[in-house]
Amino acid sequence: MAINALVGQTACALAAFVRKREATPVDIVRSHLARIEQLDPVIGAFQVVRGEKAVVEAEVLSRREDLHRLPLAGVPIAIKDNVQVAGEPMRVGSLATPETPCAADHETVRRLRAAGAIVLGITRVPELCVWATTDSAFGVTRNPWDRERTAGGSSGGSAAALAAAMIPLALGADGLGSIRIPAASCGILGLKPGPEIVPAQLGVSSWFGLAESGPMATTVEDAALMLSVLADREDLAHADPPASALRIAFSTRSPLAGVRVDRELRGAVLESAKLLAAAGHLVEEADPPAPTLRSVAAILGHWFGGASQEAEMLELRRLEPRNRTHVRLGRLARRLGLVRAKDREAWRAINDPFFRRFDLLLTPVLASTPISCDRWSERGWIANMYANLRFAPFAGAWNFAGYPAASVPAGVHSDGTPLSVQIVTSLGRERLILSVARQLEILRPWPRHAPARAFQTG
Repeated sequence: MAINALVGQTACALAAFVRKREATPVDIVRSHLARIEQLDPVIGAFQVVRGEKAVVEAEVLSRREDLHRLPLAGVPIAIKDNVQVAGEPMRVGSLATPETPCAADHETVRRLRAAGAIVLGITRVPELCVWATTDSAFGVTRNPWDRERTAGGSSGGSAAALAAAMIPLALGADGLGSIRIPAASCGILGLKPGPEIVPAQLGVSSWFGLAESGPMATTVEDAALMLSVLADREDLAHADPPASALRIAFSTRSPLAGVRVDRELRGAVLESAKLLAAAGHLVEEADPPAPTLRSVAAILGHWFGGASQEAEMLELRRLEPRNRTHVRLGRLARRLGLVRAKDREAWRAINDPFFRRFDLLLTPVLASTPISCDRWSERGWIANMYANLRFAPFAGAWNFAGYPAASVPAGVHSDGTPLSVQIVTSLGRERLILSVARQLEILRPWPRHAPARAFQTG
């Protein structure tokens, strides 16, 4: 197969080419490295490109006799810059972190490599993965659909690399929407699993258990395959549309009072609900429980407190000004006892009856289309808070409840950016999310990558 035909293929297709000896891992890696070299100076998705290291690993993989058994044989992947990759520094988007290479792979990276994947690089994040926009002292990550807009955050580098066809799979991490927000911003699929499905072990405490690792991909089939590898569960490797009717709720109400939701983003939810109703599901408009003052305070306390934990071994003065404030608030939240497991249990108890009544919930992911990619890292804490909360208020409550949730592409906005919907369900039902996402993918196919005009580098 011609090397230039390998870029833009799905992960499942690339692995099949390798297993059938129709393409080599080296050809696949080199073709994607060339794509990165061409586009990343404009997009800014990668913190580290592993270059010849990845080529050497692909050469070693090519000589293995068990390629036919590897589900991700020769598939290039990108890893978010808060997950350890052996031999590479983990900067978490901050000049305050050490440049020392990591001694070993994180368990998720180990599983991906054991399945035959090749790590091409480390993708950019905002400092300490705190924000829904991805820029830091290392640079700005731009949205491949519109380079004047953010790619979202904090897994913004991963989402941008996927949308620009620089990589077919990426590993994200999601503490309050950090997979789903950039996935929605860049028109790809991102899934946050529930607890204990995929090894988390992110930073000190995974933001007190809010954060999960999960797949980011351009098709449901690719996301399912990657999730099965990450979870070490073969039953997650494939996603077929539901075999029977489901009880589906949809809601476009903002969880934050005063935050208006873009008309076309609401419309994407309504259209998805109509498609699923026409497919035979029992679809009803129904709002989930609104966050209580206690739950809002607790969510913010976990967010601030998680960041303060991550900064404990760092020099505060070397952090960005916005994050110095965030960390100080986190220290205060922890001293005041605002980070309590019982608050999460109480919030889940409020929501459980809703998810006994319905199999899943459809909502927007974002309240607005992607905001501008200003140098948010140089702006104050209040400006960042205001922009983030108005941009992406729909994701965090489900981390707090622990429920699995995904961002699924839903077409294109009139301003040329992607549309998306969020699918939420109760604990242990990741397969259901993938199943319904697959049905939507069939009923309303989405563009897998940003339009070619966005890749022009002149």
